[in-house]
Amino acid sequence: MARARIDDESGRAALAAATGGDGAADAAASVDRATLALAVRYTLQLLAEQAPGGTVEVRVPPFGAVQCIEGPKHTRGTPPNVIETDAATWLALATGALAWADARAAGRVHASGQRADVSAQLPLSR
Repeated sequence: MARARIDDESGRAALAAATGGDGAADAAASVDRATLALAVRYTLQLLAEQAPGGTVEVRVPPFGAVQCIEGPKHTRGTPPNVIETDAATWLALATGALAWADARAAGRVHASGQRADVSAQLPLSR
C-alpha cells in the first residue's frame, strides 16, 4: 500500500516549525517529534517527486527513507547507493542552510556507492 501524499500546506508548516522558518535546523531540537517527522517525510517526498527513480536510497532514521534518482533500479537487499543522515542535517540540506560538500566533509552525511550524491537536487524547492 502506498503512503498517502503529504499536502504542501501541512508539509511547509511542519518544515517552517522544524527549521525556525529560516531553514536552519537548530529549531529541530526544540520541535515536537511528530512535527519533526512530518517535516522530514515532506522533504523526502519532495526529493522523490523532483528526482524520481530508484538508484539512490536516502535514509533519515527513524523518520523515513525514499528511493530517487534515475538509473538502474534497486529491488532487493541493501541498495548499492545509500545516503544516511540525521533529521537536523537533512532539513538543513533540504532548505539550503547547509551545503552538501560541507555536510560530507564534516561527517554529517554518510554516502556509499558511486551514485550516492543528491547535491544537484539540493536545496529542494516547491
